[in-house]
Amino acid sequence: MATGIVEVGGLMSYGADFATLFRQVGVYTGNILKGVEPDDPPVVQSTKFERVINLQTEMQPTLFALADEVIE
Repeated sequence: MATGIVEVGGLMSYGADFATLFRQVGVYTGNILKGVEPDDPPVVQSTKFERVINLQTEMQPTLFALADEVIE
């Protein structure tokens, strides 16, 4: 989803990887369906983040090197 903002002209985007978030929601939901109370499982924070930069912006080359994805 972070790439969508940059594809329509945004400067750059940084945020949690949605695929990882949805996977965690599935695990959490599976635990609830197995009978665990919704307030018992620990809150899980995302561990994978995406940094996407628009190539058409004027930035330092080192920032482009740090990006997970660069979009033209």
